[in-house]
Amino acid sequence: MISAGDFRNGVTFEMDGNVFQIIEFQHVKPGKGAAFVRTRLRNVIQGSVIEKTFNPTDKYPSAFIERKEMEYSYSDGDLYYFMDQETYELIPINRSELTDNFKFVKENMMCRVLSYKGKVFGVEPPNFVELTVTKTEPGVRGDTATNVTKPAELETGAEVRVPLFINEGERIRVDTRTGEYMERA
Repeated sequence: MISAGDFRNGVTFEMDGNVFQIIEFQHVKPGKGAAFVRTRLRNVIQGSVIEKTFNPTDKYPSAFIERKEMEYSYSDGDLYYFMDQETYELIPINRSELTDNFKFVKENMMCRVLSYKGKVFGVEPPNFVELTVTKTEPGVRGDTATNVTKPAELETGAEVRVPLFINEGERIRVDTRTGEYMERA
């Protein structure tokens, strides 16, 4: 059990049959009236974000979210298969469980599979990936004002904006959290 007075960023707990993770919290002690805790919570299974205030003495059961490193093997229609590195068991995960940033993941990459009480609810790709540019327009010298970018298609089919000097066939590093070009690899 965790009391609302002990809330910190990243803490997960159960409330009303759902699992929430604290994004932000603020202990408020007004001059008049009782203290309270103002929070922004993310429902880890559905992904929605809500704002809620708590009495500091409220207690909730802690929720343990299991994060397991698995290798992305292949996809078959709407199912994506991940291999457990210890048991070599293939686990199918539906496309709806994957986040938008999964478009940067290619086969044989290690990902973190998130589950709660045995039910998989999400996949976290690595923070940075190195991918090859498969299609981009050639950059023309002299077209620059400052920080000019162009669209580039990567080997996974994802599209990112890259500087003019990046050409087809080059390997680049991408931040999967923001979908932005970082540097040449």
